[in-house]
Amino acid sequence: MSILFNSAWADTATAAPTGGGSPFPLLVTMGVVFVVMYFMSIRPQQKKQKEMQEMLGTLTKGDEVVFAGGLMGKISRLQDDYVVVEVATGLELKVQKNSIIANLPKGTLKTI
Repeated sequence: MSILFNSAWADTATAAPTGGGSPFPLLVTMGVVFVVMYFMSIRPQQKKQKEMQEMLGTLTKGDEVVFAGGLMGKISRLQDDYVVVEVATGLELKVQKNSIIANLPKGTLKTI
């Protein structure tokens, strides 16, 4: 049997069992990961959401807007949570304010 396998000799000196160690490095690492996640994903998302709410709050009659589906039009009436938008001459649509993704500069619809 020794031809195929070398003999394995166990080490006679056994290592002393160690304690669990300090949890401080683990807590520091987790804290650093949380801070990085906050500045890379949470904070920019909150900033973008705040800008969107400000844009929706400043909409007025006559503003040219773009919707999430790509539809563009001019605001003809504002209601609480809804906006009536003229997308073509004589064609008005009633949509939710939350579907508006951008406020276009004046005259954009005439150039398209």
